[in-house]
Amino acid sequence: MIGFTQANVFLNNTLAKLVAAIVILLLGLLFGRVLSKLLSKILKEINLNLFLKDELKVNFPAEEFISRVVMYIIYFTALILALNQIGLTTTVLYTILITILVIIVILTALAFKDFVPNITAGFYIHHREHLKKGDNISVDNVKGKILDINLIETRIKTKEGDEVLVPNSLLLRNKVEVRK
Repeated sequence: MIGFTQANVFLNNTLAKLVAAIVILLLGLLFGRVLSKLLSKILKEINLNLFLKDELKVNFPAEEFISRVVMYIIYFTALILALNQIGLTTTVLYTILITILVIIVILTALAFKDFVPNITAGFYIHHREHLKKGDNISVDNVKGKILDINLIETRIKTKEGDEVLVPNSLLLRNKVEVRK
């Protein structure tokens, strides 16, 4: 008789915690979505994207980005609270954090896979000084006059008047003909 009562109390407590966790998740999803839409409308009303484009010369969808970040922060907070309600916070939180760190490392590696060789080639080109602004060159399928050389890319103006950006690593990998 005592064992049945303890099992019943345990089942009731577990069920109550599970229901509370589900309610927290649903409220978090609802609150996150509503707050995200409200914030998006406020940011559109103050023309944040237009301000960034005009004043800071940055073309970035900040209104959408900020509202989405807020939404996901609320979702994440609701998830943590729900997991805490059923007693799984620590294990799941560590798993989520490790997954996020792995994703960040992978995205960083992918972002820099072209950046690092171009910067290295840019330093090499500037150090050797065998290509200069004003030189007429031919590399790969591009023929024209060098307008600018920076650390990442070289800007070339073709005979047709087009401006072409050539990655510096391409200048080192391919044969470059310089006609002065």
